[in-house]
Amino acid sequence: MRAPIGTFEDAQPATERLGLLPAPVAAAVTAEMIHVDTDPAKADTADFVATYGEDLKDASANCVVVAGKRGSDVTLAACLVLATTRLDVNGTVRRHLGVRKASFAPMETAVSETGMEYGGITPVGLPAGWPLLVDSAVAEAPYLVVGSGARRGKLIVPGKVLAALPGAVVLEGLATPVA
Repeated sequence: MRAPIGTFEDAQPATERLGLLPAPVAAAVTAEMIHVDTDPAKADTADFVATYGEDLKDASANCVVVAGKRGSDVTLAACLVLATTRLDVNGTVRRHLGVRKASFAPMETAVSETGMEYGGITPVGLPAGWPLLVDSAVAEAPYLVVGSGARRGKLIVPGKVLAALPGAVVLEGLATPVA
């Protein structure tokens, strides 16, 4: 199978790669998702793009776990934004979650709560009940590369499929371009 974006030697339907995916991701992948086998040492966006294709710079999305606090209550959520943008944690995220303070969740929290590896967290297979805030640019993209839940491998998913994941809410202005 040939991936619709990038230059990957090994691409297969994600439903045929369940053994390479963490349990929550394996339980949630669908037929529209493609798994590409990649070098775990090249999982960070800059290294990934240099290795697998410059066209992926504008076709990659990052899933970030945030923690919103109001008093002693903590709300965990995931945000999905293009890799070329910066998440508006203190504005759009904070207001949407209805919290007084929002920040990136600690690595240990993100890993333990999602069951995924740091550096590979994906919006596919998030814990039930978590809000998934999706930037409108993500929803409009034909295909995007996102994490697979592990540092080895990525998923290629149509933007409309990402916008339809459980708990997803598409928001304008969730992210701004990096200057």
